[in-house]
Amino acid sequence: MMMRILLPLVALAIGSVHAAERNIIFIVTDDQSPTLGCYGDPVAHSPAVDKLAEDGTLFRRAYATTASCSASRSVVLSGLHNHFNGQFGHQHAYHKFSSFHNVVSLSLPLALNRAGYRTGQIGKYHVSPEEVYRFESYLKGNARNAVQMAEVAKDFITDDDPRPFFLYFATSDPHRGGGKDNTYPGKLKPDLFGNRPEKGSYDGIDEVFYDPKTVPVPAFLPDTPESRSELAQYYQSGARIDQGVAKLVETLKEANLYDKTLIVFTADHGMAFAGAKTTVFEAGLHVPFIVRDPYQKRRGIESDAMISHVDIAPSFIDFAQALDRKKNRPKDFQEANDYWSDKDYVKRDNRGNRPFNSYHGQSWIDILDDAEANHRKTMFASHTFHEITMYYPMRAVWDGDFKLIWNIASGLPYPFASDLWASSTWQAQLEKGDHAFYGYMSVGSYVNRPAFELYNVRENRYEAVNLASNPEFAEVLESMKKKIKEFQKSTNDPWISKWDYE
Repeated sequence: MMMRILLPLVALAIGSVHAAERNIIFIVTDDQSPTLGCYGDPVAHSPAVDKLAEDGTLFRRAYATTASCSASRSVVLSGLHNHFNGQFGHQHAYHKFSSFHNVVSLSLPLALNRAGYRTGQIGKYHVSPEEVYRFESYLKGNARNAVQMAEVAKDFITDDDPRPFFLYFATSDPHRGGGKDNTYPGKLKPDLFGNRPEKGSYDGIDEVFYDPKTVPVPAFLPDTPESRSELAQYYQSGARIDQGVAKLVETLKEANLYDKTLIVFTADHGMAFAGAKTTVFEAGLHVPFIVRDPYQKRRGIESDAMISHVDIAPSFIDFAQALDRKKNRPKDFQEANDYWSDKDYVKRDNRGNRPFNSYHGQSWIDILDDAEANHRKTMFASHTFHEITMYYPMRAVWDGDFKLIWNIASGLPYPFASDLWASSTWQAQLEKGDHAFYGYMSVGSYVNRPAFELYNVRENRYEAVNLASNPEFAEVLESMKKKIKEFQKSTNDPWISKWDYE
């Protein structure tokens, strides 16, 4: 009789211990380039993120597939390129873009939920429909204060629910916003990037202030007082994120969960400056990507393997031991029609007219402790909209040697995100006229782009010299065009038709 009582208790205890393993915290910042100490940035205040890199894997060549907030987040949460999943641009307000309902079969939070995870989200969401990307718990926090967000998330992390957890922790820093810095002496005032005016601070934050004279100016930006003043605000905003990361790690260690939790740090895309955000240039797509897997054998790995945001969803599901590697989809795959069968309001909504049966990405879990491993030979980017008024489809391919950008709407002026247009960095150069330099480009050439841009990215990572019209590279150009067409065909890209009639 005693054995009959004890055996269930022992089984319950063992189950609880096992259930606490393989937790996931996914930190997604907003408009952040790899401006971190672990990437060699000389001024960034990022000790907590740097420690994660020392204890895990830092990817030097990690890329978003589009430099637009909603579209990029849909890729992260679906493992599908945005032109395929339907989130062509912003989700909010009148922009109104939304993923197809049948993406639900591959949705990251729902797949993890079916795999036995409790799922929670805090901070920026910015995708649609909510039913497709549904989390069990939505936590309320100030997305401009990562420390406060981490404090709110503490109860979720330490909940006595025996299931492992997945926490989607999305800051609004260092996105532009919050007004202008009116203490700046110049005519064109820098954006505050979410910082409090007049050197104010958020509760629990030890604000880090920067002298514009000391910040590094990326090669794609003009070295002007205006860009420097905005970069100083950008760096301050990023320093707040790091303090939130430190708080999350502290919570995990106090709860004895640090060595049971995968931590991934990345951004939706590059910094919010013209020449980066909303482009498919290096500065728009190159993102920080740090993985701290508690189970990997080797630490402090720095990898040159090329990875893409489409790889995130299958990698997390793989970490959860729930990925069907042969079919590249969740083991407990649920057909979309079955999911919607008892939901009358959308059960017949099959728009998209394509199968959502497998991820475009591939798991990187197996290469985390191998500094010499490769992942992708070829990378792709797909941008169509940002704001609803910003129609400018672009497709890009690069292979480590060359990069081709196809500006499908070449002939139209390149459209600006409203905040980038209003930025002091851009306006200062615009006032000087079309011939004024903006990084490698002139103001005029930034706005009026050729149909094709071909770059030798091995020699010139930041795309200074367009080789598309150089006859010496005609074969390379045709080869790269072919790769774009193959990519578009394999991902049912509606814009593949533009090869024929525009």
